[in-house]
Amino acid sequence: MKRIDRRCGGRPRHQLSPAPRLLLLLSALLLQLPIQPPAPVQSSPLPDPCPPEQAAHPLPPPLPEGTSPAPGSPAGTGTAPDSYRHRLRSTPHGWARRDHWCVWVEPGSSEGPAARWDRRWSDAVQAALAEWSGLLPLTQVDEPERAQVRVLRRRPPLRGGRASHGRAELALRQVQRGGLWRLEPLVVVHVSPDQRQEATQATALHELGHAFGLWGHSDDPGDAMAGVPGPVPVLRLSERDRTTLRWLQRQPELSPEHPPDGETPQGLSGTPAVEGSPHRDPTAD
Repeated sequence: MKRIDRRCGGRPRHQLSPAPRLLLLLSALLLQLPIQPPAPVQSSPLPDPCPPEQAAHPLPPPLPEGTSPAPGSPAGTGTAPDSYRHRLRSTPHGWARRDHWCVWVEPGSSEGPAARWDRRWSDAVQAALAEWSGLLPLTQVDEPERAQVRVLRRRPPLRGGRASHGRAELALRQVQRGGLWRLEPLVVVHVSPDQRQEATQATALHELGHAFGLWGHSDDPGDAMAGVPGPVPVLRLSERDRTTLRWLQRQPELSPEHPPDGETPQGLSGTPAVEGSPHRDPTAD
């Protein structure tokens, strides 16, 4: 006969109660189940800061030769010794500025005899862009249709029989991106490759200043935006350049305009505004 221990409720001492047996069975089942890795977290893609244009319509010329700042514009009143904002010009639709700029730079040759000179031009333009990027959010793109600023590696055409090493041309356009219409500036910048590298960088720095909204010239030859440059190329932004740009960035952007559904915006002709670079290569003949 089996010996019964009455202290265990009449069950043999080697038998377990139902609860611990159930726990052992569940543990054994869990050990046999395959371990699934955690599902990856699905993150939403970041919006494209420079979407391609789907359609575009130019407006009439925003800044004809001789145009003064818009009446009542802060740039047209008073002076500021730490800046040259009183010399800037606005457009009939507001200040040609943006909180974020998309920039396309014309690529050069990657091989062959021209590659070396193209690389020097590109290095000079990139150095100028890096100087402005310390004050402005910039994104460089591979397709010109994504950019509001397009930098070309070529000498500007003659204007009034005069040659220059740089020029910026401004046009205002109604542009559709991502299904939405917006009034945008389009600036085409010419930077001549026929200069020494420092002079090319100074020209690019000056013309990009126009492109980013500084449509006017400083009266100080030490500023990058000087109307009459000094004997040494200016490769860095002065404090007056920086102060003027900070003031400009606090002004309203261009007024948004949306064409009615199925209609084309009015005013589709005109010559863009032009700013020529006064910079010359002091080492050139």
